[in-house]
Amino acid sequence: TRSFTDPSVSMDLLRAVLQPSINEEIRGIFNKYMKFFQTAAINVRDNVGEEVDPEQLIQETCRSCLEQAKLLFSDGKKVVPRLPHEQAVPKRARQMDEELNRRGSPVPKKRKGRPPGQSLSNDRGISGMAAWKLKVSEPVKRDGPKWDPSRLTETTTFVLGSRANKALGMGGTRGRLYIKHPHLFKYAADPQDKHWLTEQQHMRAIGGKMAYLLIEEDIRDLAASEDYRDSVDLRLEELKPFIPPAWMTEKMQKHMETLRRGGDVPAPEDPPE
Repeated sequence: TRSFTDPSVSMDLLRAVLQPSINEEIRGIFNKYMKFFQTAAINVRDNVGEEVDPEQLIQETCRSCLEQAKLLFSDGKKVVPRLPHEQAVPKRARQMDEELNRRGSPVPKKRKGRPPGQSLSNDRGISGMAAWKLKVSEPVKRDGPKWDPSRLTETTTFVLGSRANKALGMGGTRGRLYIKHPHLFKYAADPQDKHWLTEQQHMRAIGGKMAYLLIEEDIRDLAASEDYRDSVDLRLEELKPFIPPAWMTEKMQKHMETLRRGGDVPAPEDPPE
């Protein structure tokens, strides 16, 4: 049993007290750079296709940033492995990086010019991003009546994510709906689900691409909200709702319950196209 005179216990108690303030400052740093992550994730989605989830891509990138930041406090024994594309960094650049790490200097000297957090209104793809800025440290709330699995019954109607994007006027950038509204329930169809959807002509055969299902009621609630109701791009006739079979609804109930409890979502069985 450790006593409170143990140095590691004492330091961890101090860390626990300071952690909320540290988290807030880290959140502020990530929010400075979020517009760059968002633009890059959307570009990846447009170039690669439906199987890319921009929200997940941004979260993974932020986690990777934190992992690499651990190098600043490396004791020389435990080193965070670098990603494959970082192995080719020139020797001089690596030496400078290691020198900064040894000195414990996480930030180089400030340069004159435009700070990362300022508006980049002339940069391609940035305009309008601030309106749906994702806060990296803000947890997605999955509670309340909309996240009650009992609301999914054998008569609940669903729509495809691609159709929901079009209906709300975001058809040109299919992943935008999921980033702008991360609190929406969405279900990634597995191969069995896709087979049924294709047979019933709700969607075309899309190979290994991802297909998301959303609750029609949630999308119509969004359409009636202040953000969308006066939009000239609103096309609710694009929704084409349908009622899935009972076995698929049951899977979605379990998926919702897993998410509500903060559990991990299993990886899709389909490979990327």
